[in-house]
Amino acid sequence: MRIGELSRQTGTSTRSLRYYEQRGLITAHRDHNGYRRYDHDVIHVVKNLRRLLGAGLSIDDIHQFGTCVRALDLDATPCASALEVYEQRLRTLDTKIDTLNHLRANLAEHTKDLRQRLRAK
Repeated sequence: MRIGELSRQTGTSTRSLRYYEQRGLITAHRDHNGYRRYDHDVIHVVKNLRRLLGAGLSIDDIHQFGTCVRALDLDATPCASALEVYEQRLRTLDTKIDTLNHLRANLAEHTKDLRQRLRAK
């Protein structure tokens, strides 16, 4: 199928599909006129990519999945490399959440102090 058809079937922009191809996540064959042609099995790969990206993973994270991203059903196909990526991403998010909580507490304290000083005037 051509890129437009893949785009329609997956709800993915042609620009994103070209990017996935550029990053080596999907492959296309070229017609004699240079048009991209995709195998039908690329549909589920693109849907998996969109699902993983929507879950907060990056393209670099997804590269670590290896061939697991080509599974027909990500949930039904256990993948050790996916587990490692999920755990790493969770650790990263936990660190960011801790940092944001610390920053919020500091800002709340400064706000409280400033409010009290303004009332005292």
